[in-house]
Amino acid sequence: MFGRRSAIEDMAGQAARSAARFLRTADALGDAGLRSPSGLATWTRGHVLAHVARSADAYVWLLRLARTGTEPGPRADAAAMARAVEEGAALPAAELPADTRRSLDRFAGEVGTMPGPAWDTMVTALAGWRHPAWYVLCRCVRELETHHVDLAAGYRTADWPEAYVAWALEETLAALAARGFPLSRVTAADHGRTWEVSPEGPAVTAPGHVLLGWLSGRTPAARVIGDGEPGILPVPPPWPQPPVPGWGPAAG
Repeated sequence: MFGRRSAIEDMAGQAARSAARFLRTADALGDAGLRSPSGLATWTRGHVLAHVARSADAYVWLLRLARTGTEPGPRADAAAMARAVEEGAALPAAELPADTRRSLDRFAGEVGTMPGPAWDTMVTALAGWRHPAWYVLCRCVRELETHHVDLAAGYRTADWPEAYVAWALEETLAALAARGFPLSRVTAADHGRTWEVSPEGPAVTAPGHVLLGWLSGRTPAARVIGDGEPGILPVPPPWPQPPVPGWGPAAG
């Protein structure tokens, strides 16, 4: 679906709107707000902004590789990314949101200059799995929407756009089904959708954003209704999982 031009344009629009919402929240935080705890253990809100900025830079690197066929300079590994996040989180309040904005603007610029055929070029995520360049758009939307919630600054899973919840939940459940995650059935009552995930485990029901929030570690399991023993649901694995059916691991 996403390989078609109209779908790519739609996902690019989702990324632009997610970025605008994220940056509005970031701009309003101020120095005290940036130094305050985020929804992620050990990270301040400044760490979240710095992580989003460096992730956007990583996406720019992938898009330039897809567009030119040449690596655009050295690629930051996980250790270098972690150092860059720590350095970014320490920036003054007047600089950190601006740094994040510049990175997201560079990403938008790369999206706008990608020739059509380049979107199908295969690239490799830092974790080692391959995907077409167009999937970078999905990764960016997911990054922004998830970490906007992690800012703990008033943006909730209930504020996630329905379009994002629809495709991210579908993709997450497909990945969990392929890995035998013990949920027999998942129903997003507000979306009118039900998924058969596994031959075993409880059936669960909740609004789509609550289900996605639970599976991504952003919503407590207590908000999900299960048909098994009260209060006992399987613990979701680290999120996100590589997409299914996927495009294979990196060579070598």
